[in-house]
This record gives sequence, C-alpha cells and structure tokens, in this order.
Amino acid sequence: MTVTLERWGSFHLGGQRVVVQGQPLRQVQFAPGNPPTPLDPNGTYLVGGLYVQFMVPAPRRGAYPLLFWHGGGLTGVTWDSTPDGRDGWQHFFLRQGWATYVSDAVERGRSGWTMVPEVFGGAATYLPLENPWPRFRFGPAMGEAFPGQQFPVEAYDNFIRQCVPRFTSTDQPTLDAYLAELDHVGPSVVIGHSQAGQFGFRAAQARPDLVKALVLVEPAAMGDAALVRALAGVPVLLLYGDYIEGDARWPAMRERGLRFAEAIRAAGGSAEVVDLPAAGLHGNSHMVMMDRNGDQVAQLVQDWLAARGLWA
Repeated sequence: MTVTLERWGSFHLGGQRVVVQGQPLRQVQFAPGNPPTPLDPNGTYLVGGLYVQFMVPAPRRGAYPLLFWHGGGLTGVTWDSTPDGRDGWQHFFLRQGWATYVSDAVERGRSGWTMVPEVFGGAATYLPLENPWPRFRFGPAMGEAFPGQQFPVEAYDNFIRQCVPRFTSTDQPTLDAYLAELDHVGPSVVIGHSQAGQFGFRAAQARPDLVKALVLVEPAAMGDAALVRALAGVPVLLLYGDYIEGDARWPAMRERGLRFAEAIRAAGGSAEVVDLPAAGLHGNSHMVMMDRNGDQVAQLVQDWLAARGLWA
C-alpha cells in the first residue's frame, strides 16, 4: 500500500547548558598527515537533546500523532524496519493514517552526544554479542531459538548492528527531553518499548493533558506510584510476549506491570494488560515490533486505539 506524505522532516529539541571544568588540554590530530591541534575540553556544552523524525500522511485518520519511544541500548530504528528488511511499525501506522514521530533518546543515535561521565556521571554499558539473545528471549542460549520463535534469528547480526551504548545515568535528562517533545508536538499517543515504559508513565503523569493514550510494549519499569491518580484519564495498554514463564527476569517484571495496572484501575483509570499468547499470538520475543507477526500485534494496538475513539 502506497503512503502519501503531507510533510516529512526532523528536528532536535530539549537539553540544557552544562559547564565542564578541570579537564587537561589535549592535542588532537583531526586528519591523517595534519599537525596536532590543541583542544581545550573545558567550557559550556549543550547536552540532553533529542532527535525526532516525523512523517505526516495525507489524509490523516489518527486523532493525534503517535510518539514512538525506544528501549535501552537501542534507537528509533526499532520502529523503522525489521532486521530482516520488513516494514516496521512506523510504516504500519502511517498506512493507517497516523502521523508518526520517531525519536532517538538522549545520548543515542542522531541525538547530540557529550562527555560521559564528566557531565552525567556513570559509565556506558556495552553488550557482547551473546548477551541480548537470551535476555530478549530469542532462545535459551546464543544460537538456539525457542520453538515457534517469531523473531528473525537469521538476521540477529543485523539487530546487533543497531545496538548502541546504554547509559544508566541519563534517565532524568531523557524524561526531560521527552516532555519537551510533548510540549512541542502537543496532544499525542505515546507508544513505548522496554526502558521507555517508565518514561511513558512518568511523562503521562507530568503531562496528563497531553498524553491521550499510552501503549507500552513489555515495559521494563513503571511510573511513580505516588502519582498514579494522574493517570486516571489516560487509557493504558500493556503488551507482553511469549516465553516469559521460566525466564530469569521477566516474570517479576511482568508482575510489577500487573500491579501498576491494578493501581491505575483502583485510582479510577483504565489499564488493560494483554498477554499475546492468551490473545492467540504466539512466539513473540521482547522485540515484539520486529517479530514476524509484528503486524498482527500492531493491528491489535490499532483496534484498541480505534475502540477509544482515537481513529476514524
């Protein structure tokens, strides 16, 4: 299906100025054969910015834009194309008539970078090739897939090629940047994955007038329990894939999601939890949007949004 775009572009926004002091002068050879150039790393930096790519289809059928927020160690390409070359969720929802805004979080992808730990503290976390395979539930060990696995494991190297350093000390600037995006774009639906679960919940708690619905795919963390009442007017959908039972981490993480959803309902809100196997969708990994049946899951999300009057 061909998609006609009314507008297509990108922007950067958010961040703050930070002064770095006490660093030694460096001599840097910027190009082979050139003499070294003195570089003083001390000074004022603009840090914590966010990159956003937007596509607005014509005609539009979604009542609000969709903001796509990715997980840890990843970038906005999560929503673009799958590792084996299929169209991703950005394409699926564009074809349904939604405006899409796909971002690279702070210190990821095409967002600006700065010195770590000099500015944010902490250190970057890098994953060896063997780490994501069991952690994202592709299989019990590297090279061994679960029976019925929907993730295209033959394209695993392509998935690894899109992974980036993970920072554990940039949560607050990342949330601040997402809030800046909401303020810039206006009322929106937030679709978040994994690490972005906490950012989706906390952004909705901080801007309940701007988050019109919240769709979280296997959120790794929740919002502020003390502010759960702020979510009373924000419809929430939580999605969980397959192979969770028996996993070292995900039963407890899913249980936290169930408890938080119950707290939202107790506060007068709407929070629906869908276990994909119970809905007839089997074999999903943690990277649901990249799985071979990803469009079927996207259709479930589409139907959920339409049932809430957000699509015509």
